Amino acid sequence: MRIVSSLAGITCLVALVGCVQVQPSRPEPLYAPTYPDVAVPEPASGGSLFPTSGTLDLYVDRKALRVGDLLTIRLEESTSSSKSADTSISKASTTSIPNPTLFGKVFNGVGDGNDGLLNGLETDNGFNGSAASDQSNSLNGTITAVIAKVLPNGLMQVQGEKWLQLNRGEEFVRISGLVRPEDVTGNNTVSSLRLGDARIAYSGTGELADSNRAGWLTRFFLNPLFPF
Repeated sequence: MRIVSSLAGITCLVALVGCVQVQPSRPEPLYAPTYPDVAVPEPASGGSLFPTSGTLDLYVDRKALRVGDLLTIRLEESTSSSKSADTSISKASTTSIPNPTLFGKVFNGVGDGNDGLLNGLETDNGFNGSAASDQSNSLNGTITAVIAKVLPNGLMQVQGEKWLQLNRGEEFVRISGLVRPEDVTGNNTVSSLRLGDARIAYSGTGELADSNRAGWLTRFFLNPLFPF
């Protein structure tokens, strides 16, 4: 029985350790590439030098304009914020009640009449608080995204992600947003500052990412709902 209990305990421990381990990363479905519909091939032309389908312009750079085209986005993000607060609150109050009068005489209490009834109340409350926050972020690089949808007004919805397998983990960049065709340069690139409704995420997995994250017990004590 002891052997069976030991084996059961070891099995449970292994199962718990397996649950704690980081699962392999998987691409996010929301950033999956969108492929254009395959067009039905048209019959061969009767000797024309130009194709009957598609477009051909000798004076315009080839840029991403249709669903499924690739567009390179230059990441040029830089943010900085600073905030401070200082609060001080104080309140003091004093209450005094005179000795009562009984049968026409002032009642001072039991004894020689000099002690009184100690009928006084004083309160003093105070609060001091201060907070400061200073944060700056910077993200530079490039990522190639795919056009997922072209809206009726011409705006292009782009989305994409890039995964990098590094020493002891993985890093990924995800991006989505709206791009105007006018903002796309001749070399088929656009600045991330020109993205509307932009969603940019940069994170990672593995040992390095886990080392920069507080443990579950620390997160429990730092929870805003913690009463102490």
